[in-house]
Amino acid sequence: MVRSVVERIKGLLHWNILDGYILRKFLGSVVYSIMLLMTIIVVIDITENLQRFLDNNAPMSAVVVGYYFNFIPYFISLFIPLFTFISVIWFTSKLSANNEIVAILNGGVSFYRMVLPYLVGAVIVAAFAIFLSNYLVPRTSRGLYNFKETYMQQTSMGRSNIHIKNSDNSYIFVEHWTKTDKIGYQFTYEELGEDMISYRLSAQRIEFDAENNRWKLFDCTERRIVDGKEFFAMYPTKDTVFNITPTNLNQDVYVSEMMSSSELRKFIKDEKAKGSTYVDQYIIEEQRRWANPLGTIIMTIFGLSVSSRKTQRGVGVHIFIGMGLAFSFVFFQQISTVFSVSGNMPAALGTWMPNILCAILCVFLLRSTPK
Repeated sequence: MVRSVVERIKGLLHWNILDGYILRKFLGSVVYSIMLLMTIIVVIDITENLQRFLDNNAPMSAVVVGYYFNFIPYFISLFIPLFTFISVIWFTSKLSANNEIVAILNGGVSFYRMVLPYLVGAVIVAAFAIFLSNYLVPRTSRGLYNFKETYMQQTSMGRSNIHIKNSDNSYIFVEHWTKTDKIGYQFTYEELGEDMISYRLSAQRIEFDAENNRWKLFDCTERRIVDGKEFFAMYPTKDTVFNITPTNLNQDVYVSEMMSSSELRKFIKDEKAKGSTYVDQYIIEEQRRWANPLGTIIMTIFGLSVSSRKTQRGVGVHIFIGMGLAFSFVFFQQISTVFSVSGNMPAALGTWMPNILCAILCVFLLRSTPK
């Protein structure tokens, strides 16, 4: 069944031996670069964290399975456009240096037809990257987080300045929330009337009573306006119910990395309704799961355009140029993310901006590449 589908696709694409040769070179180079670069990254990480593993008595099996088996998919997903770009630069430069590209073009194959196996390879890598970022990495991120909590003492200790929408006309503010103790400080609950705040409940400290599913407030004051008259009361303690739980207060910017795509979409919708201050960062995570994989296609054409020119200085020039462009791409990704988080640029646009600019640059490079 699968073989017949593959043969049908080959027929539609007019696939030939040369296309298969280039595709094998492409995929082999991608796998080789991922293995090589991930080996370097893992070795560097081991040298940085080995003492911490020993200090926290982390078993070898937990380090290998709980940490590195979860660590590696995350970094592959994060940097797969760069791995693809470097791979294309490497093997295309070798084709160019060996006059294979010149021979292909002299054989009557147009440059744009030669791009076809590159695009097929890029689509295969992009499909793999989509699977990683949307399904596998959220699961491995949970395992990595649990390992760090258990053995590396990296549990988030709390959050500050939390604003949450409790209902259509009521809001909650907590100045500081400690995740480990599940205690909040400087709590305020407000209900809005037609043109003013009609009710305000403040407390120095709040705790959640999980057994009764209620909140306990300490040293609280209550102000209520009824028919233009203000009523004031003070309580040493007060039990009440809100539409939030400690889970809402525990959430930080990293919680989105541990959700599947469907969970993340629903989570963003709920957080928008609550007025969460982290919504833009959640949107960035959602868009990154698609921008990164599709960026492999753009970076493939980008790499082909740069490295298909034959130079007298050999492969090293192409690799040098490619590494410079790769680091520039990563740098611009960080800059656009910062602008998105700060609110100077829409979150979705900031995530896609590096891909958009690279795609525009690809068009100019393809037009100027010797054919």
